[in-house]
Amino acid sequence: MASSPCGNSNFDSGLEIKTRSVEQTLIPLVSQITTLINHKDKPKKSERTQAAIHRVGQAVSVAVGRFVTVGEAIATENQELKDEMGQACFEARRAGDTIAQLTDVGPALPALSDGPVTVFSDRTGMVKAARLLLSSVTKVLVLADRIVIKQIITSRNKVLVTLDHLERVSTFQEFVQIFSQFGNEMVEFAHLTGDRQNDLKDEKKKARMAAARAVLEKCTMMLLTASKTCLRHPDCESARINKDAVFHRMRCALEQVIEIVTEARSCGENKILPASIYNGINNFKSSVECLRENLNSPSPQSISSHLEALVERTEDFTDSAYTSHEQRQAILGLCQLARQEAQQLVQAWAEAQSVHAKEATEDMEVAILKTCQSASELRRELHKVAVIRAADLLKVHGEQLPLRALKAAGAEGNLEAVAEYSRTLTEQKEQLVETCRLLCHVSGTEPLEITCIHAEETFHVIGPQIVSAAQTLALHPSSKIAKENLEVFCEAWESQLCDMALLLREINDVFEGRRGDKRSYVSLPRPGKLSANLKTAKAVKLDAEEQTSMAKQGLELRLLSSDVDAEVEKWEEQEHDVVRQSQSMASMAHNMYLFTRGEGLLKTTVDLFHQAEVLSEEGLQLCSSLRTFSTQLVDEEKSLVMTEMEKMLALCQQLQLGARSPVQGKTATFQKVDSSIQTTRGILTVVLSLLPTCNKLSRKYKSQRSSLGSLQDWRERQDASTPVKEEETLNKDSNGFGVKSLEQHIVGLNLLESK
Repeated sequence: MASSPCGNSNFDSGLEIKTRSVEQTLIPLVSQITTLINHKDKPKKSERTQAAIHRVGQAVSVAVGRFVTVGEAIATENQELKDEMGQACFEARRAGDTIAQLTDVGPALPALSDGPVTVFSDRTGMVKAARLLLSSVTKVLVLADRIVIKQIITSRNKVLVTLDHLERVSTFQEFVQIFSQFGNEMVEFAHLTGDRQNDLKDEKKKARMAAARAVLEKCTMMLLTASKTCLRHPDCESARINKDAVFHRMRCALEQVIEIVTEARSCGENKILPASIYNGINNFKSSVECLRENLNSPSPQSISSHLEALVERTEDFTDSAYTSHEQRQAILGLCQLARQEAQQLVQAWAEAQSVHAKEATEDMEVAILKTCQSASELRRELHKVAVIRAADLLKVHGEQLPLRALKAAGAEGNLEAVAEYSRTLTEQKEQLVETCRLLCHVSGTEPLEITCIHAEETFHVIGPQIVSAAQTLALHPSSKIAKENLEVFCEAWESQLCDMALLLREINDVFEGRRGDKRSYVSLPRPGKLSANLKTAKAVKLDAEEQTSMAKQGLELRLLSSDVDAEVEKWEEQEHDVVRQSQSMASMAHNMYLFTRGEGLLKTTVDLFHQAEVLSEEGLQLCSSLRTFSTQLVDEEKSLVMTEMEKMLALCQQLQLGARSPVQGKTATFQKVDSSIQTTRGILTVVLSLLPTCNKLSRKYKSQRSSLGSLQDWRERQDASTPVKEEETLNKDSNGFGVKSLEQHIVGLNLLESK
C-alpha cells in the first residue's frame, strides 16, 4: 500500500501516486485538513479562531463540491470509469459535507456535552471525514490520470497503423500523402509523452521515457530517407535491410513508451539495469559499516562473498582489449588490496567474538575503515579508467574519418573501399559500445545508467545502418536520395557522440558531487546544420599560443557556468522555463570553455561560432520567458527584472550579430573568438544576477497564490459561471478530461492557520 500524499502517514489513500500533478494537486487540500485537525485544543475558543475554522471548512466543502462536479463529468465522458469514479465522487462529496457540518461553529460555543457536534467536540469524526476525503479525492485524481494514459495509448495506436501503411506503400505519391499524416500523429504523440515524462515522479521511468522519445525523434528522419531510398531502388537488398531496421526500432520504442505509462512488464525488464559496480561498492561499504552496530549482521563471511562478486564485475574492465596494461595492473592490485583488508576484518571480527565483545573493538574499527577505503579507491580507479577511455574515444572519433571515407567511397561506387571502411567503423562501434558499458558501471545514478544503456544500444544499432546505407550508395553512386540517406545516418551517429560527451560530463559531476542527474541539453552544433554564412568560413583551430592567451577568459567562463548550475539547483520548480534555458546556456558556455583548452566536441572556430549563435538564440528565448514572468510582478520588482533582461537582450543580439559576421585572416578570426567568449561571459554574468532574484520572486508569488486567494475566489468563480460551463472551458484547454481539469478546483485553497 502506498503512502499517502505529501508524506503524511495519518492519511493513507491506498493508491500509489505516480505523477507530480496528482501529488501537487493534493498538497493544498492536505494543508487545509491538517489545519482543521491540528487546531489548538483550548477550553475556550475565541471568535477569531471559530471564524477561521469555519472559513477553512467551508472553503474545503465548496472546493470539493466543484471538484466532484468535474469528476462526475469525466465519468459521463468515459463509461469504463463511470462506476469507480461515481463511487469516489460520492464519497468525496459526503466527506466534504461532513467537514462543513463539523466546522459550522457559532460565536457562542456551548460547553454542555449535549450541544451541537463540532470539530471541537468530535475530533475523531473530523479525522475520519478527513481520511475519507483524502482517499476519495486521491482516487478521483488517479482515475482521471488513466484518461491521460488512454490518450497516449490511443495516439500510439494511430501511429502504429500509419506506420504499417508506410511500410507497405509502393509509390512516391502514396508515401508523401501517408508520411504527412504520420508526421502530424508523431507530433501529437511527442506532446503527450513529453508532458507525461515531465510529470512522472520516478526518475528511472523518466530516463527510460526520455530514451524512447529520443529514438522516435531521430528515427523519424531516418524513416523518411530510408523509405524514399527503398522506393527509388526497390530491388536493392541493402536498402531494404536499412529500412527494415528503422521500422523495427521505431516499433520497439513505441512499445517501450507504453510499457512505461502502463507499467507493463516486458520479457526483457530484468535486463534493463545490470548491476553496476558503483552501486555494488556503495552496498558493500554499507554492509561493512553495519558491523559497528551489530557484530552478527551481516556475517563477515557474507561480506567476503559480496566483495568477490564485485571483483568479478571488474572483469568488464580487466578483460577488455582496450584497457592498457598499466590500468589493468592498477585495478587488479586494488582488488587484491580490498581482499586483504576484508580478510583482516574477518580476523578482527573473530577475535571480538572470542572475547564476547558486545560492540566493535578498536581493531575492528580500524579494519572497517581500511576495508571501506580500499573499496573507495577501487571505485575511483574504475571511474578514472572509464572516463579516460570515453574522453579519448570522443577525441579520436570527433574527426569522423571513417564516416567521411565511407561517404566518399560510396559516392565513387567503390564497394571494396566501402567494405574496408565499414570494418573500421564496426571496430569503432565495438569500442564505443564497450565504453558505454563501462560508463554504466561508474555512472552513479539509475537515470544515468539508463542513459548509458541507451547510448550503447544506439551505437550498436546505428553502426550497421550506416554500413547498409553506404552499401546502397556504392551500388547506386548517382542516386541523390541514397546519398541523402547516408548523410542522415551519419548525422545520427555524430549526434549520439555529442550526447555521449554530455553524458560523460554528468557522470563526472555526480562523482565529484557537483550535481545530481539532470536533463541533458543537446545543444551542441550538429554537423551539416550550420548556417549559410558559417559554411563559407574557413574552419581553423586555436594554436598553443592562442589557447594560452584565451586560458584566463576560458576559466572565468567555466566558473560562471558552474555558478549558474549551482544557482538553478536552488529552484524548487526545475521545469520552469527560466531554469531550463539558464541551464542550457550554462551547458553551451561550458562547451566554449572546453574549446579554449583544445578539448570537447567544438573542434574548430566554425563550431565555436555556431555554438555562440545557438547560445544567443537560447538567451533570446530566456528574455522572452523573463518578460512573461515579469507580468506577475509589481512595479519595483518588475523594473529590476526588466532592466537586467534588457542588458541580456542587447548582449545576445551582439553575440548573434558577431557570430554571423564573416571574417578573413588569422588575426581577425582570433579577435572574433575573443569577442564571442567575452560577450558570452557578459551574458552569463547577467543570468547569474537574475536567477536568485527570480527564484525569490517565484517562491513569493507561488506562496501568495496558495495562501491568499481562496474562498473569495471560489465564490467569485461560482457567481461568474456554472460548474458545467467551467468544465467545458477546462475541457478545451486540456485536450480532454484529465488531472489538469481537476486540479484547478483544489489548487486555490487557502492556507488559513488556526489561531
